[in-house]
Order: sequence, then structure tokens, then C-alpha cells
Amino acid sequence: TTTSGPTPSRSTSTTPVTETPVHETTTSRSPSPPTALPTTTSSPGTTTTSGPSSPSGTPPSISTTPFTGTASTTKTTTSSPTPSVSTPPTSTVGTEISTPRTTSATVTTPTTPPTSTSPVSTTTSGTTPTESFTTTSGTTSSSFITVNATTISTTFKTLPPGSTTTSGPTATSTAVTTTGSESWWLCNCTKVICIEDNIVQVIPVICNPPPKPTCANGLSPVPVIDEDGCCWHWECDCYCTGWGDPHYMTFDGLYYSYQGNCTYVLVEEINKKVDNFGVYIDNYHCDTRDVVSCPRTLIVRHETQEVRLRTAQPNTLQVEVTVNNQLVALPYKKFGVSIYESGINRVVEIPELKMNVTYNGLSFSIRMPYSLFGNNTQGQCGTCNNNTADDCMLPNGNIAENCETMADHWQVVDPSKPQCSPGLVPTGSPSTTPTQPCKESSICELLLGSVFKPCHAFVQPEKYYAACVFDSCVLPNLDLECSSLQIYAATCADQGMCIDWRNHTNGVCSHECPSGKEYRACGPIKEMTCKSRGQNYTSTKQVEGCFCPNGTMLYDSGVDVCVKTCGCVGVDMIPREFGEKFTVDCQDCVCLEGEHGIVCGPHVCEQKKVTCDGEGLYEVTEVNPKDSCCPLFTCKCNTSLCTAKAPKCSLGFEVHSYIPSGQCCPVFQCVPKGVCVHENAEFLPNSSVFVDKCQNCFCTNDVNVSTQLNIISCERVPCNTYCQPGYELKPVKGECCGKCVQTKCIIHTADNSELVLSPGDFKNDPRNNCTIYSCVDVHNQLIASTSEITCPPFNEESCKPGTISFLPNGCCRTCAPLDSRTPCSVRHRQDFIVYKGCRSVDRVDLTECEGTCGTFSLYSAEANSMDHSCSCCRETSTTEKYVVLKCPGGHSVSHKYVYVESCSCQDTACKRPQSNELQNSEENDKASTLNRIKRAISLTSK
Repeated sequence: TTTSGPTPSRSTSTTPVTETPVHETTTSRSPSPPTALPTTTSSPGTTTTSGPSSPSGTPPSISTTPFTGTASTTKTTTSSPTPSVSTPPTSTVGTEISTPRTTSATVTTPTTPPTSTSPVSTTTSGTTPTESFTTTSGTTSSSFITVNATTISTTFKTLPPGSTTTSGPTATSTAVTTTGSESWWLCNCTKVICIEDNIVQVIPVICNPPPKPTCANGLSPVPVIDEDGCCWHWECDCYCTGWGDPHYMTFDGLYYSYQGNCTYVLVEEINKKVDNFGVYIDNYHCDTRDVVSCPRTLIVRHETQEVRLRTAQPNTLQVEVTVNNQLVALPYKKFGVSIYESGINRVVEIPELKMNVTYNGLSFSIRMPYSLFGNNTQGQCGTCNNNTADDCMLPNGNIAENCETMADHWQVVDPSKPQCSPGLVPTGSPSTTPTQPCKESSICELLLGSVFKPCHAFVQPEKYYAACVFDSCVLPNLDLECSSLQIYAATCADQGMCIDWRNHTNGVCSHECPSGKEYRACGPIKEMTCKSRGQNYTSTKQVEGCFCPNGTMLYDSGVDVCVKTCGCVGVDMIPREFGEKFTVDCQDCVCLEGEHGIVCGPHVCEQKKVTCDGEGLYEVTEVNPKDSCCPLFTCKCNTSLCTAKAPKCSLGFEVHSYIPSGQCCPVFQCVPKGVCVHENAEFLPNSSVFVDKCQNCFCTNDVNVSTQLNIISCERVPCNTYCQPGYELKPVKGECCGKCVQTKCIIHTADNSELVLSPGDFKNDPRNNCTIYSCVDVHNQLIASTSEITCPPFNEESCKPGTISFLPNGCCRTCAPLDSRTPCSVRHRQDFIVYKGCRSVDRVDLTECEGTCGTFSLYSAEANSMDHSCSCCRETSTTEKYVVLKCPGGHSVSHKYVYVESCSCQDTACKRPQSNELQNSEENDKASTLNRIKRAISLTSK
């Protein structure tokens, strides 16, 4: 059997066993490997048989009795890509011993086991120096214990035989019989082989530490347990990283930069063994010049699932995770894919393939086991074979001159990027060399300085420094140089050297943590939680990120809440203690210790329903500040729904509105302002009010009950109000005070007394009826007159008896002459009434005045003119009567006529003929005045 890989020296001792007195023989084992990792599975090409795994450690002692005989050994030839190693041969001497129970065994041991060594030359290219490798072969010492199975069947428990095939660069402990009999493992790396005739061989395996190889990517190799579980060997893991704008480090450690803005293959299998497996990257131009690109999305495909790790905000550590285009919450585990947070990273882990992919928005890393993916990877991460010479391999298997050219050829179809298409001839990448000499950022110097010096022995910083300088010169404003320091620190932490570096960047590369978390440069890969604190997690690797402060721990991997005591955390993300009662999502809950944790029941609300019936009111639901789960039903007012309009109030009044209790719409009314109103103006109380210049007025606080306005109080300007008799106080236009104006005539009588007469008045002298005083107003001038009546001669003998009487003036006597006609009286006559052709049917009693009245003409000394007195017989009272008239057309009409009831002598104007009919106004006035005097005399005489 031939195996390849760095093989440790192994020795296997066999000792014959009998039932005679026991002698102890102890087999030795190599120490456990530095790190317990899973046993690698097979690679194509070679086959090695092995048994079931056994726990690491020193196997137990085996009691045997020496005997003489012959034993056979197996030879194992190993080859390894490491410096040559020789394994000296070992031998076991057997003796044959007779026992009382006649049990015998034969062991044959060769004195000189064959050992062969053949050198193999391998040439590397790229950044890895050329090394010479040799194939090392040696022997595995074994002591075969041949036992009669029928004799010691109670000593060993035979196990069913089993075998496993392995291949690749691995050292495998092997025990094979030369006779081809069945074999199986007991325990503690002890194998049993059935020889023949119930004879078995017991073969303990002893492991020695293998030599440590050098990995082409400059990272430390990892120890891997052999499939048989007894020994271990070294492997160089496939570890690819990318960061910045972007820079790549292939699986074998070849560094290059590439600025494509399409979607590319990072890793795919050459020979497809895993269904729909691959890792891809979506790049985009992250500067305004479209010169350089940055990673935007990392895509991991495995069987039926496609995981996308997408940068939520450019140049940040905010990453969102989708599975089959659906957002998922972390941690996520389904169909053999596990996704979780580890510090600042999002990690996609496929346990079946023993691989993981990390991404934080600025950088990514891909780790895969060599045993499963060695010599079977292609893409921008290169081929994983510990040789940089073929890392720039194209999809057709050819090797490109440089990896920048190679990277263009690994485009994949992306519907969101129609400008990208696999198979197109790639265009030349634009130059990213700065036109002006560039001084790199001082942050880049940290990579070569004392901050990262502890890691220089584990990871060389030069390539990361070159990437940092490139980013700081090409994109000086994006702080992308931080990604070079971050990926270098992450690679150092992966190699067991944690560096706290962000505090040395003067805040340029600081990382802010959310409330309740604190930043640590060296935190656990998986933070302890309340659910996992009982588990024994032994990983010593560290990552940077935001972690719970000391004295607290994460409640659960999917519940990002730090708690001091592990109670409960509900959907409100608030930690609760056991027994605590609270309300969340409108349910009354309690935190209980046990599997179910939070137990909730419906929240009960107690509230009366409201009715909104008034005008303008409508019902609304509001949040209750005291209990957000129980809404408040209230009536809200919308005044736009009100129909009442504000009235227009008169002067001195204003609109006043109020809303009655429980109503929405206002009630309007005009209320007094408490002012005075005068001539369309308002006056406040105690203010002056101008009415006129003859009054001093002001607005009072008193209110007129009827008008509801304040009362204006006025005081006139003081004036003299006394006037002499015959004079009256009359207002004068434009003056405040009036003046005394004569309004009556003042007449001095014969006895020196004063007689006051109003215009138009007349009065007889109390002692003499023949003297008459009168007052007339001629053109606003009062004229007082005294009239003396001169009686005509009177002869009683010429009077009819009994007719002597005084004239109406009361001064002169008169009588009816003997030859006088009938005095003035009513005369009746019967006659037809004819009016407009119509006539009364019968005669009607008609009346009229007829008779004689006195008339005279005499001289007035005072007037110095002739006075005339004329009277006529005239009606003194009449009535209206109606009579029916018959008209020629045959119709009748009612006609009104005047019926005289009484007659008397009445004064009338006496006129004398004048040649000139026109008289001046003064004469007319005098005539009028005289007529009034005459009438007065006449009335007095009656």
C-alpha cells in the first residue's frame, strides 16, 4: 500500500500470549496533535486501508507471555511535499515457549526491513521560492501476537471487520496480514488480525510526531487527525482573502489587485463533486472616475441554497444576509448551511465540507480543507495545491501571464449587469497609477511598525502594506486603507496572534458599537450565551467585534441583548428576570424558568364606548398613554362640518362665541363691548365724546337697559337764560348760547300799565271797549297798535223797535232800520238737482243764506286812514246729503250736495276801486293788518 503526505514514524509491537504467568509489555504513542481537527477524507488517486478511529492518548498496557516463533511485518512507502525525512527500521525478536495448556504461537521477525527513499523534484513559480521535495519511505514496526482463538476466546472480544480508503498527502497507520485474513480494531489504536485456525494477531499502533511542513501561502499548517483516529498529520489549508478595491490573496498566497466591476467566480470545483457548489463575488466601481472597484456582494452556493452577503452601505461593516433572495435572521441553519455572526464578520459555514466563508462588507476570506479541495479548485482564488505557479489558471486550463488578466476570464452571467458577459474579450484595465507622486497614508506605516510587529513572524506584512499604499493613493477619501489593516489583523488572529490596532489610527479606522456593546479587538469567535454557557467550546481563535461588557453575556445567538442574569428576552428585546410580569404586544406575560420561558395571555381592556352625535363631532381612536394596548375612543371636533356662521354685529357690539359642554360647534351671539356709540363711532368708558361745542360729553359706565350701550353724559356750556317780558331766549346758529329776542308787543295802556300781546293777538282796553290794542308781525317786525273805534251817529227813532244792539266791536250801537230787509237767515226752496245731465227724480229741499248785514266806512285817527267794515250773510254750518240722480242712459248715480244748516253775518274784505290793480307789498301788508283789526273789532262787538 502506498500513501502520500508527511508521514510520522510508527512502530507496532507484537507479543505472544499464553495463559502462563504474565509479563507486562507497554507500547508507546506520540502525543496528541496540537489542535484536534476532524479527520480528512479521501482524495482521488491512491487507496489505504485503516480501521475505526480510536481516542487519542497513550494506549493501555497489554499483558503478554514471551514465546519463540516467527513474525511478519508490513512495509509502507510515503511521499511528501516536504524536506526529506528518513525513518529508521525497527525489529522485534520472538521466542517460542511451551505452556502447560499447550497453546503455541509462531512469530517471525525480519532482521532487516526494507527501506527505500527516492527524491522527487518540484518547481514553483510566482512569489513562492523554488523548493526541492523528496519522497520519504520507512518501516512501521509491528509485533504480531499469534493466539489460538479457541484457547483465549474469553480474553478478546472480536469486533466485526471494517476498512476505510484514504488517499492524498496523509500518513496512515496500517497493519496488514500477509495471509489476507480478516482484521478489525479493538480499542486504543489496537488492531486484531485473524490468521487461521482461530489464531489472531494483536497489533498496537505507536505514532511519532510528524515533521512540520512549510505552506506556500506563508500560513501555519494545521494538524489533521488520520482516518484511523490514531495518528495525525499536517495540512496546508486552502485560505483565500480579498479586501479593499479589491486586492486578492490566492489559496497559495499569490497577491494581485483587480478592478473589474462584474460578478466573478472566486472558487469552483474543477471536477464537480458537490452539487451546485461555488463562491462568487459581485464588484462595483466605488469611485467617481469608475477606475477602481470594491466588493458589494459575496455569493455562496451549495446544493439548493444561494446565500448572498450584501454590503448594506458602501464602505461600511453593515451586511445583510439573504438565502434564495429572502432576508433571513441570524443565526440561520438549514439544509447543511449554517450562517452566524462572529465579531464584525458574517460567517457562512458548511460543516459537511469543513469550509467557511466570512464577509464584513470590506473584506472576505474563504477557508477550505486541503483534503477535500486540494488540486480541485479554480477561479480568482487560484488552485489550492501549495504551488503559486498555476494560481493564474484560466477556465480552459491554460496559465495566464498574470492574475489580473486571469481574473477577467472568470465572469459569470449576472442579469443586473448586462454589460458583463462570460467569454467576451476583456478590455484593458485603466491605469490606477496616480499621476502625481503620492505619499501614502500614515496608517499604512502601522503595518510595518511596532503595532503589528508581534505578527510579522506569522504573517508577512509586505503585500498588505502595498495594498494599503495603493488604496490611500488611488482613493484617498474613502479610508479604504483601513481594510488592509483589518484583513491583516484578521489573518494574524487566524494564526493565533491578536492585535489591538484601531486605537492607533487616530480615529480614522475606529469602529462604533451599538448601545449596550463594547468593542474588543480580541473577542471569542462564538460569544458565550445563556443557552451555550454549559457547552465546552475550546476554540482559542479570536476575532474583533462588538461584545457584551464584562459582567454580562449575550442572551442568545439570535437575540442580540446583553443580560446580567439569564432570565427571558421577548420580542421587545428587553431582558426580564424570572417571575417578572410585563405587557408586550398587548399581552400580559410572565417570565418563567423552564423551556417555554415567556408565557402570555390576552390583555384585558376596560373602557366605555363613546357616542359622537353632536354636529361636527366624529369618533377617533387614540393611543392610551397609560396603556398603549387599550386605545382611547374619543370624540374629536371638526369645525369645518359646522353650519352656523358668525353674525355681523352692529356698532358697539362684538361677536362672542362659546362651545357648550359636550358640543363641537360654537354658538355665536352679539354682546355689548361696553362702549358708547355716537355718529358711527365707538367710545370707551371715561373717554370724551364730541357732540357739539356747546356741550361737554363723556362716555359713562352706565348702561342703557334697552340699547345695552353705555350712556353718554353731557353738560351744556353755562349761558344767561333770563329775558325781559316780551322777549324769549332763542338759539343762535353757530353759537352755544341763545339771545333774547322780542317775540311779543309791549303796549303801555292809558293807565300806564304794560300789556304784552303776541303777534296776531288783540285786546280791548279793560275800561273802554272802544279802545283796542293789537300786535302784528310785519316782516319779522312787531308792530303794536291802539285802535279807537268811532261810532257812527245813532238815532234810536229810526230803529225798528227791539232791534237796537251793539255792533260786534262792543262799542257802537246799531239797529235794524225801519226800511231794512230781512236779517240774515236760512231760506228753504224745493227744486230738482241736475248734475252732468243726470237729474233727481223728485224735488229736493235746498237751503241758502239770505238777509242784510251791517257795513260801514269810518276814519281811524291812529291809522290816519279810513277804516272799512264789511260783512255778508254766509253759512255758518253745513251738512252733506246724498240724492239719487237718474241719467239719460237709464242708470242711476248717487250725488252729494251741501245742505246749509245755519247762516250769519260774517266779515269780509272791503275793497275800493283803484285805477292801478297792482299794489306794492307794503300796502298789501297794511291791508292785511287792518283786516285783522277789523275782524277783531267785529268779534269783540258780537
